[in-house]
Amino acid sequence: MMDYEVFKAVVREKFLSYLPSEYRDAEINISPAQKVNRTRDGLSIYKSGDTQIFPTIYVDDMYRHYQSCNDLEAVLRQSAGKYAEMQDRVKEFKTDFSMEHFKDNVVMCLVNTEQNRELLADAPNRAFHDLSVIYRWVIGGIPDAAGSVIVTDSVAKMAGVTEEELFRCASQNTRKISPVSIITIQDLMLELMQLPPEMKSMFEQEKSPGENMWIITNENRYNGAVSMLYEENLHELAEKVGDDLFILPSSIHEVIAVPAEMAEGNPAYLAEMVHNVNMGEVELEERLSNSVYHYDRNARKVTLAVESPEKRLDGKQMDLPLIQEEKKTR
Repeated sequence: MMDYEVFKAVVREKFLSYLPSEYRDAEINISPAQKVNRTRDGLSIYKSGDTQIFPTIYVDDMYRHYQSCNDLEAVLRQSAGKYAEMQDRVKEFKTDFSMEHFKDNVVMCLVNTEQNRELLADAPNRAFHDLSVIYRWVIGGIPDAAGSVIVTDSVAKMAGVTEEELFRCASQNTRKISPVSIITIQDLMLELMQLPPEMKSMFEQEKSPGENMWIITNENRYNGAVSMLYEENLHELAEKVGDDLFILPSSIHEVIAVPAEMAEGNPAYLAEMVHNVNMGEVELEERLSNSVYHYDRNARKVTLAVESPEKRLDGKQMDLPLIQEEKKTR
């Protein structure tokens, strides 16, 4: 079986031959791509007359597939088919690249600060405890990975916007494009099960009156952890449960809120649970933090309840001290 570097060289040489004939004279590019929580080898293809948007697939994903099946041809054929489908989707984007479109379609999301230092070095951001707000430009109508791109310093400069302007626009746009959604875990499970209406109604009638774990996300269920920044929603939930909240980072897509009484005065055990679930069950690219946060409904403020000593999310030793919380970095 080929090692990764040999595999990458073979992909560079052979990938175009598995695409439709219109790609025969295209140029293939494999280069490091700064993604949330990790650097990946992104593969893109450029050909004359193409749209300005180039889809990307990841060679490391292809290699994992190759390791599992040991069939190079099958991996190349399947990956090429996926790339062609993505390119067809890109062609359907009715994208306006004007700066007005940019300002109306920039949204925000949360990432872990220590794990994403390289990404943050080239992107407008602001700190929130051990997390950072970054910005994405929704270009395809849907704010998912394929329909949005991270706003880098060069994009912000081209748009002529400061980080303060980005935050002002994004805080409004995010609420509009991806409205906050706060539901119980039981409701989320019912949603994911996609039961027929009559069965769903039956389960809803049997809900436990003691539901006390709430999912804070957005209606798109993508990059929804940033919804914890909308304090009025936290306050409404805290008033509903009649208690302060502990907020547990489940992933970049959602956080879990529980009444403070559940910690029984010792939130450290919640932090241990978060750490164990994150490092054992959540994919690296979706991890948010190993810390636990506290929402005080009287002070109406989120603070760190337990700051994890393991600030990186990949298990590696961190190279630099953590930037002080609440300090704007751009």
